[in-house]
Amino acid sequence: MTQTVLAEKANGVLTLTINRPERRNALDVATYLGLAEQIWGAGQDKDVRAVVLTGANNYFTAGNDLKDFQGPRPDGDSAGIKFLRSLADCDLPVIAAVEGSAIGIGVTLLQHCDFIYAADNVTFKIPFVPLGLCPEGASSMLMAQIVGVRRATDWLLRGRPFSAKEALDADFITELCAPGEALQVAQHTARELAALPPEALQTSKRMLKHTLRPKIHAAFDYEWAHFNERLKSDEAQAAFAAFLNKKK
Repeated sequence: MTQTVLAEKANGVLTLTINRPERRNALDVATYLGLAEQIWGAGQDKDVRAVVLTGANNYFTAGNDLKDFQGPRPDGDSAGIKFLRSLADCDLPVIAAVEGSAIGIGVTLLQHCDFIYAADNVTFKIPFVPLGLCPEGASSMLMAQIVGVRRATDWLLRGRPFSAKEALDADFITELCAPGEALQVAQHTARELAALPPEALQTSKRMLKHTLRPKIHAAFDYEWAHFNERLKSDEAQAAFAAFLNKKK
């Protein structure tokens, strides 16, 4: 566990809280690796039967910390890709509780969750193109499968905000909740799942993901090659600098 990832285990449910409220729970290297470690570990822990993912202070996540995009890049998987792979390969049911906003990878990671409960005032946004970037998180493949080609094209190319109601209508999320209640609803579903026969539950999820997982990992590889190149581009670096200067 790291300071930026809070982990609590009770009644067969592991609750992971992204804990960087001063940065709107933006995901940095330490947070990605902390989440990946917890998710990999949960799969080996017979006392854990479901995972809940949420953000501190009623805010899910502002996405990748842009400061990390201005430094040197790793040759292999980034910390973010390691986290996404852990999520995509998790045989335990993963339930997301979303409050406030979900931005960038905060949206694309939800594609790998099994249940998503969002407050009805949540705003979603995937601003890759406006930041000089391109799709990640296997969104170039999965988003169209989940919400349809036209809507996926709109969300991924325009980078415009969309509402929780629009996300629900597109079948991107499971259910809307009153503000402040997403975690409570997610925990209820997690406890229900944790009470089921664990081998049957995990086998069933593995079967649901069986044909998709190789394609998801191939998408991670394909997207990361392009995403890494985009990070080095003048377009992206100018967009990052403008965003960070605006926040000063």
